[in-house]
Amino acid sequence: MASRVTFVAAARNSPLLAERFDDDRPLDQGGWDEVRRVVPDLLPLAAADLRYCSPTPRCRATGDALGYAPLAQLALRDCDMGRWRGLTLGEAMAREPQAVDSWFADPRGTPHGGESLLSFIVRVGGWLDTRPVGDGGSVVAVAEPSVIRAALVYALNAPPATYWNLDVHPLSAVTVTGGTGRWYLRIEGVRSQPSRA
Repeated sequence: MASRVTFVAAARNSPLLAERFDDDRPLDQGGWDEVRRVVPDLLPLAAADLRYCSPTPRCRATGDALGYAPLAQLALRDCDMGRWRGLTLGEAMAREPQAVDSWFADPRGTPHGGESLLSFIVRVGGWLDTRPVGDGGSVVAVAEPSVIRAALVYALNAPPATYWNLDVHPLSAVTVTGGTGRWYLRIEGVRSQPSRA
């Protein structure tokens, strides 16, 4: 039996256009309200054999509010954005438009002086491959959307540019199954109720 790793995206801490690179702010009121609404749906994941989170305040708070009591994992930290840390994408574009274009185009590039996209994907994938669960074991990890995107690129063995085509919404969940170097995306449908005639 394959291991099962479910990633849950942290609740928001700012409106989408105000999101900042390497953001370490706590949940905003909207984020807390969203968590309260989804607790009934995501609480069953607390039964996982292992429960982790990215080391950011919003991931820890999301995991705790969902009843996971997760252990922070340094390997699940956001991509190191160097001198762009704390900036929005718009602010980075206004300051260094060519560097931002280069960052989007070259997965090995580090125009911000931090971590390359490829290194980020490999780091997150290395964490995924080393989860200490046996066959049939389950893991839940509350992470930044960027970390989940990196994990999916790694799990699917997709080209690094695929990272830019993935959209991860706050409090969404995605599951990969498998094991070291061989992961599969698991998409679960809603079970329909039998119709009453």
